[in-house]
Amino acid sequence: MAIPERFSNLPDYAFPRLRKLLAGIEPGGDPLILTIGEPRHDMPAFVGPILQDSLAEFGKYPANEGTPELLAAISGWLARRHGLDVVPERIMALNGTREGLFNAGLALSPETKNGQRPAILIPNPFYQVYAVAAAAVGAEPVFVPATAATGHMPRFADLAPEVLDRTTIAYLCSPANPQGAIAGEDYLQELIALADRHDFLVFSDECYSEIWRDAPPPGALAVATRMGLADRVVMFNSLSKRSNLPGLRSGFAAGGAGQIAQMRRLRSYAGAPLPLPLQRVSAAAWGDEGHVEESRALYQQKYAIADRVLGNVPGYQPVAGGFFLWLPVPESVGDSEDAARKLWAEAGIQVLPGAYLARDGAGGNPGRNFIRVALVAAADQTEAALNRLKNCLYQGG
Repeated sequence: MAIPERFSNLPDYAFPRLRKLLAGIEPGGDPLILTIGEPRHDMPAFVGPILQDSLAEFGKYPANEGTPELLAAISGWLARRHGLDVVPERIMALNGTREGLFNAGLALSPETKNGQRPAILIPNPFYQVYAVAAAAVGAEPVFVPATAATGHMPRFADLAPEVLDRTTIAYLCSPANPQGAIAGEDYLQELIALADRHDFLVFSDECYSEIWRDAPPPGALAVATRMGLADRVVMFNSLSKRSNLPGLRSGFAAGGAGQIAQMRRLRSYAGAPLPLPLQRVSAAAWGDEGHVEESRALYQQKYAIADRVLGNVPGYQPVAGGFFLWLPVPESVGDSEDAARKLWAEAGIQVLPGAYLARDGAGGNPGRNFIRVALVAAADQTEAALNRLKNCLYQGG
């Protein structure tokens, strides 16, 4: 039997590619892994007791869209954080936002638009699930540069009108993975107005929204609501980064009632709802800000460390939000794969080549000359790692 070709142009996922790249190379120092965005701050203290008290609920099928308690907790958080009044019918609990970002494409991108193959707009660089969602629905992925020249945000409005007219979805990540840039209020207003003019949806991936340097990033659904265009946005958020619970696989989507109803309908056939004990933990996490503030302060401490250690590196840009550094690779080193090999072989530091997070475009691969560095370790480990990285990559050590 023939294998479907719709995924044939997808490269291997970033981390298997990295393992192949570094295979056979011995680390040149005590290994420090700065590749994956897996928070290592303490999880909230209430997680264990809540799980213990609800163990028997592993014996029950979970609520498909989320328990009333969880939906109410998410609704309360949306009100406190974004000033939104979102009824539970416009919210859906997710088994991790990666599931939601993928399945929302299946649920909400039509087979054709204006009689043509649909287009899905994707920032470049990007979180890889956006591209596989486009492939799954047979849409054309349109990779839109998000580089220093554009403030590390994609300029969707620069696309030709005929592309925008067949666009069904535009993915946006703010704070951006991997660049750490934030979409401001004006940017979001312009994007939402563009979506309304050309009749497409904005999928706003806000998983890093609670990790920021100076001020909380604006949310796309809140901006759209103030514009009277809430049905143009589906927002996604997660407890992975906010609450240091990546293994909980818990997030949510919120948006227009019609969009969420269609996503819930697909989930009822093919989804994997969050187990009830994990929904109990999730409700408590969305209801508590103390642990979030403590974790954010630790990230802000690491921002300061990165600024101090790397601030004089040509091309270094301070992080506005999230926990990734997007560091330029010196010409003398080569490209991002060369930098990753060098850092592992000479300093024992593992980073992710930026080329693995982007696709070739008119100007080449926008990640080719960058590496992504995750600021997830403790402050002292982070400082030691960044000093080793600087000495190896930028001072020829």
